[in-house]
Amino acid sequence: MTETKTRTLPAAVTLTPAAEARVAELMAKAPADAIGVKLSTPRRGCSGLAYSVDYVTEEVKFDEKITTPGGVFYIDGASVLYLVGSVMDWVEDDFTAGFVFENPNAKGACGCGESFMV
Repeated sequence: MTETKTRTLPAAVTLTPAAEARVAELMAKAPADAIGVKLSTPRRGCSGLAYSVDYVTEEVKFDEKITTPGGVFYIDGASVLYLVGSVMDWVEDDFTAGFVFENPNAKGACGCGESFMV
């Protein structure tokens, strides 16, 4: 009899503790029907793709699901290939606050930082 072994794959995106804390804050004030927060890469901007983080109300079959201490974080299934190996952080300073991505797949970005290309 052959034994089948399965291994757990690492998440496509790693969230820093600051990003996890921000997901927890978002979920604490989320609409009642929200089940998590979702990262996607819609076509937008001068370089082609942008990062978008939104509430999600239902699971989609091919989305990646990451359970964090503060809530569930989803990655759009169609975006995973553009994001594998990325690190997502939450950064705040005196003038701005937002998610910041360190994406090894990005080959370039527009000057304003709104979009990237792979």
